[in-house]
Amino acid sequence: MPALNDRSLNGRSFARLSGVHPDLVRVITAAAATYEQQYPGCNVEVSEGLRTPARQAELVKAGASQTQNSRHLTGHAVDLYVAVNGEARWDWPLFSRLAAVVKAEAAKAGVMLEWGGDWKTLKDGPHFQLSRKGYP
Repeated sequence: MPALNDRSLNGRSFARLSGVHPDLVRVITAAAATYEQQYPGCNVEVSEGLRTPARQAELVKAGASQTQNSRHLTGHAVDLYVAVNGEARWDWPLFSRLAAVVKAEAAKAGVMLEWGGDWKTLKDGPHFQLSRKGYP
């Protein structure tokens, strides 16, 4: 993981990357710094990284996930959001803008990444995961 002074993520978000695959951590950390430079007053935050099976089961039961086979269980996925002037926001225009930055950083790093907002069903704007093809 990057050292504390090499990142723009706050301590809570950085802690939520514990157990997440290093390639995904690298992409998310770089994307957060780039996004925050491009959009002053906006901060990228990590809402969830690695999940336990019990947490995943809770999310399925609540209807927030449709699978017990989530990439979160193996540290291959994260959920992000944007805080605008300190306020957590969950609107699609922000997710689309964030996704463009995350995808660009992944491409620069040669990391195969998928965004939940591109899925055909159950679009998931906060969700970014390493591709199963590149990261089985």
